[in-house]
Amino acid sequence: MPPIIKNVLAVFLGWLGGSAVNMSLINVGYQKYPIPGVDPSDMEALAAVMPTLSNEYFIFPFLGHALGTLVGAIIAGIIAPTNKMKYALVVGVLFLLGGLVVNYMLPGPTWFAILDMVAAYIPMAWLGGMIATKISK
Repeated sequence: MPPIIKNVLAVFLGWLGGSAVNMSLINVGYQKYPIPGVDPSDMEALAAVMPTLSNEYFIFPFLGHALGTLVGAIIAGIIAPTNKMKYALVVGVLFLLGGLVVNYMLPGPTWFAILDMVAAYIPMAWLGGMIATKISK
C-alpha cells in the first residue's frame, strides 16, 4: 500500500477511533450525571442549561476529549508508516477544531473552555505520538 494511502488511513482511523472513545465517555457521563429534564441529544436545551451546571458535569466531557484525542493519536501514529508524531498531531488538530466548535455551540464555564483547549487536545496528541513512536520501534 502506498505511504500516502496509509497516512490518510492513519488520520481517518485515528479520528474514528478517538471519536468512539470520546462519545463513549460522554455517554457514560450522561448516565452518571443525568441533567434533569434535558435530553442530551437536544443541542438547544443543552446550550441553555450548560452555564448553570456544576463542575461534576464537565468531568466526562473533558475525559472524553482528552482520552479520545490520546487514543486517536496513538492509532494514527501506529498506522502511519513515517512521521508518526506528525500524523498524531494532525489528529489532535482535528479534535481541537471540533472542540472549538462544540465550545462555541455549547458554551460552558470559562474555566472548562480554557482547560479543554489547553490540556485536552494538542498535549494529548503529542503524548499519543510519543506512545505510538515507542510502540512502533
